[in-house]
Amino acid sequence: MSVTIQTIRKAHERISPYIERTPLLRLAALDAHLGCRVYVKAECMQRTGAFKLRGALNKMLTLSKEQLAHGVVAASSGNHGRAVAWCARKLGTTAVIVMPRTAPDVKVRNIRALGAEVVLCDATERFEVAERMRAERGATMVPPYNDEDIMAGQGTAGIEIVEQCPSVDMVVSPVSGGGLLGGLSTAVKALAPDVRIYGAEPAALPRYSASLAAGHPVTVERHASLADALVSDTPGSLCFPQVQSHANGVVPVEDAQMLRGMKLLLLEGKVLAEPSACIGLGAVLQGAIPVSPEMKVCFLLSGGNVGLEQLDILK
Repeated sequence: MSVTIQTIRKAHERISPYIERTPLLRLAALDAHLGCRVYVKAECMQRTGAFKLRGALNKMLTLSKEQLAHGVVAASSGNHGRAVAWCARKLGTTAVIVMPRTAPDVKVRNIRALGAEVVLCDATERFEVAERMRAERGATMVPPYNDEDIMAGQGTAGIEIVEQCPSVDMVVSPVSGGGLLGGLSTAVKALAPDVRIYGAEPAALPRYSASLAAGHPVTVERHASLADALVSDTPGSLCFPQVQSHANGVVPVEDAQMLRGMKLLLLEGKVLAEPSACIGLGAVLQGAIPVSPEMKVCFLLSGGNVGLEQLDILK
């Protein structure tokens, strides 16, 4: 199987009874600040608070009764884990979520509240720990990004963007391992080939910028970033070809610009999203992605799982 518009359409049919068709909002108050006509796809308003529900649902709805009976395991920095925990409760199975110790408390609390078991470890060890627990329990792994069912599920947001704003000129999305950008770019380019689509990643972890320049996935040195949902240091091996084939580019964004985007979105747009979700706004504020006043630019707001204590960073 490969990720195509056909597999993304099937995913959309499969998950539609469970997800929110999140709004695509016109935020004219941001136009003068960003230099374009601003739209946002508000996945921060998705059930579980992030786009990750799309991929997790598409994956878990394909599991057999026997697989579900043995439970699922996922490695996550937070949003994917919450989505898997929600799906597990909905489908009557158990979930173990392996998270980095640096994950925000609000994300850990939200996952535990859904009845999932949370295991904390170093960020660099989360996939190894998750695989060990999967093997010990005979469970099924639900990957955060490097999986074609996951990518197809994330790509359903692209179908909705084109349907909700047929005249969109550009889509800008956060990128980490590449599940979202891989699926999103595949869907958008299939339905509207002239639309430009860019990924925005932390300058502290420029895994896609480096990999696209090299022509193959590379691992970058890990540095801290406020983008806690974008912590992968290597593109997914299945995601990279989709991004390479369909995205117009990926740009690194400084944390300070990402926070400018978050503050602007909250104070002028009246929408609260987590720092990682605002990195696309930061990319345009930084001048990394060229726009013009007449362009309709849709920023995908990937998540809204932010605690009140995290708002101190905006002061």
